[in-house]
Formats: sequence, C-alpha cells, structure tokens
Amino acid sequence: MIDNWLLELLWAVGRFFIHPLFYLFFLLTLAYGSIRIKRERKSFHIRVHDIYDEMKFTYTKGLIVGAIASVALFGIGLSLPFGTIVLLTIVTAVLGLTCRMRWLSPAYSIGITLMGVVIISSGQADTIEAFFVGINETNYASLSLLAGLMIIAEGILIQRTAHKHTSPFIKTSTRGLPIGTHEANRTWMLPLLFLVPGGTLTSSLPWWPVLTINGETFLFMFVPFFIGFHQRVQGSLPQESIKVTGKRVILLGVMTLVVSMVSIWFTVAAFLALIIAIAGREFITIRQRINDDSAAFFFSKRDKGLMILGILPQSPAEKMNLLVGEMVMKVNGESVKTVEEFYQSLQKNGAFCKLEVIDLNGEIRFVQRALYDGEHHELGILFVQDEKKWETEAV
Repeated sequence: MIDNWLLELLWAVGRFFIHPLFYLFFLLTLAYGSIRIKRERKSFHIRVHDIYDEMKFTYTKGLIVGAIASVALFGIGLSLPFGTIVLLTIVTAVLGLTCRMRWLSPAYSIGITLMGVVIISSGQADTIEAFFVGINETNYASLSLLAGLMIIAEGILIQRTAHKHTSPFIKTSTRGLPIGTHEANRTWMLPLLFLVPGGTLTSSLPWWPVLTINGETFLFMFVPFFIGFHQRVQGSLPQESIKVTGKRVILLGVMTLVVSMVSIWFTVAAFLALIIAIAGREFITIRQRINDDSAAFFFSKRDKGLMILGILPQSPAEKMNLLVGEMVMKVNGESVKTVEEFYQSLQKNGAFCKLEVIDLNGEIRFVQRALYDGEHHELGILFVQDEKKWETEAV
C-alpha cells in the first residue's frame, strides 16, 4: 500500500510540471516585468529591477506557504473532481491575462469557479460536461474551504513578502505637481496537493478523508495555484500600508474559513462563505484606496532635505544601507533640498561620500563610503525632482 502511495506521489509531481499554468505564468511574469520597466523608465529614465524580478519572486516566495497549505489539504482529505480543477485553471489563466493582479485573489478565482460549477452542472450540454469530467460531483464545501485556506495564505504572503521590491514611479497630482508613488504588483505560485476521484488509491481509515466524493477511490494531483496582489501606496511607507492590508486579508480568510466549515453540514453556507470572501476582499481594496488618497503625499517635496523614493539594486546607495523613506539632509557637510544641490555637493569629492540622514524613526544617522572606479556612476538614489519641468532622475 505504501509503495502505491509513493508511486502516486511521484506521478503527482510529474503532473505538476506538465500543468499549463506553470508555463503560462513564466510568460505572464515576463509581461508584468516589461510593463513595470516601461513605467519606471518613463519616470526615471532607468529601470529599478530587471525584467526577471517578477518571475523569480513568483516561483520562490510562495513555496513554503504552499507546502504548509498542502499538508492542511491532505490532512482533511479535500477532494476536487478533475473537471473542477480544469475550470479553476481556465479561470486563473483568464484572470492572469488581464494583467490586473488583484483579480488573482483566491476570493475571485475560486468564487468565479464556484459560479461556473453551478452553471455547468445545471446546464444540459453533455459536451461541456464531458470536457469538465466529474464536475457534477463537486463538493461545494471543498471549494469554500479551499477559498478560506487560500485567502489566509494570501494574507500571510502579503504581510511577509508583498512589500519587497515595490516599484516606484511618478504621478502628477491634481495641482500639477510630481508625486512619488510605490506600487506592488505581485503573484505567488503555491504547489497544492489535491485528492482527485477516479484513481486507484483507497483509504482504510474511517476518519480520513474528511471530505469525500461518494466514497470513490482517488489519485494525487499537485496543482500550481497562483495568487495575485496589487496595491498602490502614496500616503505612507509601502511596508506599513501593505502589512496592514495583509492583516486584514488574514482576518477575512479566517471569517471565510469559519463559515465554510458550516457548509460541511449545510451546503448553502459554502455560497455564503464565498460571498463574504468576494465582498470582503473588495471592501479591503476600496478602504485602502480611500485611506491612501485622503492622506498627505508621503513622497513629495519637503522644505528641508530630500526624501528617498527608491534605491537601485547593487548600487553604492544600497551598499550604504540607505532605505526608501529616509531623508537626506546633508551631503559632504552641505545642506541639500534639491536634486541639483545634492549632485553639486556629491561632485565636490569624487572619491568619498558622507551623508547625514534622518532615518525611519526620525533619528539622525551618518553614512559614509568610498566611491570606487567601475561602480555605478551615480549613487543609485531615486528622488522626486522638483524642477519646473518636473523631470526625475537617479543620482
């Protein structure tokens, strides 16, 4: 028996690497990176991270959370028919092709899948039902439980990783002034393990699987499940705003999961859980936008000093441990409040740089470093330019 299970797990891994979503998102993440770079070049005439940044992020940052989620799914024996997984794949692909990452939230992808299951199951088209094998046997409680678990996973990923490598760019305020903004456009790939009815495996345990489909035999299937996230931040530090969103999404996931557990006994609760998930996810997005729009612009011209909007990777500024949101007050002993003054003060000593900085805690600190030949020709700091032409540049 153990040999059969191990062999089936190997087959499940093989199915994972031939899943079309696994390769579709290779292309989509490259497209996302290209869109980001065009926006950054428009603002700064230089890109911040390379075109592969989204791809590397997508295929690495969700592995641990995906592994934990797979253990949870295996523990309850959550089953989905092959046709339902196919429908979820199609829904995810279509949402991904919109290039609107926020629609890849599990609240939307699984919610739309549930609606699709209901429509297909209630229809009379035998051809469609033949393509979505077994979709009529979908356990609605399984879909709602999956939604709750994945929304919790989404919140954890947002809180822990979404604030990393946010993309800075410049927008024009209603008064015609340049304003610095950060945007997080992220996707995560989670390898999830499902039980699919119709295989050769059986369970002799009376309490497992908890969720079964007519007591059928089953097989294992690893599926690349993709979660997306988008948030624009202009009224605070990106890290602070995004982490608050992550906490709210985790709370929404817990609420969805609690209601979905009731659906094990009362099927209607599965629909209620996904309505809560979709409405709650929309509410979180709208509330964040309203709060951010009503706040004072964080990355804007100040009376004293220069606010750091972005740091180029592998630049002297990154090696000096400068951070987004810090204020540069002096360069080589001279006060600066414009990019031109910064550049002029920097040129007075081409081999050495000393900065007086107000850190994120409001305390003054000094950073200094020798500048060497062959390094980035500038420090690699992105500011909002305050000239009348409102151009921006890296210095």
